[in-house]
Amino acid sequence: MAEGAVPVKVAGGFKFTEGPSSDAQGHVYFTDQPNNRIHRYGTDGTLTTFLDPAGRSNGLCFDPQGMLWACADENNELWRIDPATGKHEVMASRFEGKLFNGPNDVWAHPAGGVYFTDPFFKRPYWTRGPAEQDGNQVFHLAADGTLRRATTTHAQVNGIVGTPDGKTLYVADPGKSKVFAYDIQADGSLANPRVFCEGKSDGLTLDSADNLYLTGKGLTIVGPDGQILTHVEIPEKWTANACFGGADRKTLFITASTGLYTLQMAVPGAGPQ
Repeated sequence: MAEGAVPVKVAGGFKFTEGPSSDAQGHVYFTDQPNNRIHRYGTDGTLTTFLDPAGRSNGLCFDPQGMLWACADENNELWRIDPATGKHEVMASRFEGKLFNGPNDVWAHPAGGVYFTDPFFKRPYWTRGPAEQDGNQVFHLAADGTLRRATTTHAQVNGIVGTPDGKTLYVADPGKSKVFAYDIQADGSLANPRVFCEGKSDGLTLDSADNLYLTGKGLTIVGPDGQILTHVEIPEKWTANACFGGADRKTLFITASTGLYTLQMAVPGAGPQ
């Protein structure tokens, strides 16, 4: 963190903030899932509503082409949204003819395609029946539209993020109280699963020094060796996720319950967040 930095609440009055992601200019988009909206916090500090309604979007991620991907779990779908128009396209909603549990978080690979987590968290607005998938796993949607289940052994996946070089994928599994790392293969499959660190985490993000940020009860920063560097208390019941944004990408944006917080950092984020 920057010397003397403390979390600063820059926006509030939400029901539950989630899924922050920054575009190429550093503007941060985040969701307020209970209110069914996606908001935009500009680099000039201006807060606007980007999309309302928003498919009960949760996790968000920008891809290299500047399109915004959203885990729209109102109807258990994965969306791709054009930021210029707000128009969306449903990219996936089923696997092997069965509804997803509820896409939760998403990360776009720099070479194309996305990985997303699909845990089953029953929502009060659902009219669907019980879970149809036989697990809570990670899926890979390739650039050519091929969809595959990328993992099979997780208990309940949640946050997900990859390295800017596209070689490593981190997956939070709060069901096992661990964060796992995978090697991303040329065909998009995942290999060499290993425990990166212990701990339950909701969302994940990375900085340029290869530190991994875990969220839940506040914010925990873990070094490249998997050891905890520091813990930051956030004055909210739950810290859902975080991303780097701002013009210099040295501002950490934290979605925590009813608020959006910032924390000034000494290092920038690891590529587009």
